[in-house]
Amino acid sequence: MSDFELLRKVQIFEELDDNRLRLLGHLLNSMHVPRGERIFEKGDAGNAMFIVKSGEFHATIHEDGREAILATFKTGDFFGEMSLLDGQSRSASVHAAKRGCLLRLAREDFLAHLEAHPATALRILAEMSLRLRKASSIIGNLSLLDVFGRVARTIIDLAEQEGVSTDEGILVAKRPTQQELASMVGTTRETVSRVLSELNRRGLVTMSGRSITLSYGFTQSDLSDLRAK
Repeated sequence: MSDFELLRKVQIFEELDDNRLRLLGHLLNSMHVPRGERIFEKGDAGNAMFIVKSGEFHATIHEDGREAILATFKTGDFFGEMSLLDGQSRSASVHAAKRGCLLRLAREDFLAHLEAHPATALRILAEMSLRLRKASSIIGNLSLLDVFGRVARTIIDLAEQEGVSTDEGILVAKRPTQQELASMVGTTRETVSRVLSELNRRGLVTMSGRSITLSYGFTQSDLSDLRAK
């Protein structure tokens, strides 16, 4: 996929015509990133935003010696814009969960683009609002649900966002690893393994390698009633 084709798919640039997209494309620098490399750390100064061309990137924070995954970014997603807007330091760290490629837009070019195209700023604010709602939901889940419910809620969210309907249920072809799920819900890999085994025993999910299929009834379950036996 060319940089122009990618920009056309990025939601915040949808209002731009082809000529403006090409001008924006000339401001981007391509970065090939190996798996595990840090893009920036929490507390760093914000000097650029990034668009994911390929690969997978995790936004994380560390609390009490544990890493918590706040968000996952894939092709067409963007990150790092918040520090450019408010002038504050990075609020989380981002690293490459898989080898990939990023397009980097420097702060001065980003701000110049917003001045020329204020509609982009409105789209960014809308996306930030969605992310804030998601973060609030995650915090609420951590407070109100037990570990069983948190894992179940995370799997249901994945099915809603990435799942494909099949005869057997909703298929998530590449679920996060057990360690990644643990980081997303604030528990250990061993606990996630026990929860997945229990969900499988109850017939709510079927696992095969990295894929997981949710029964249609599971997506409508009342999470407050789910408890590990």
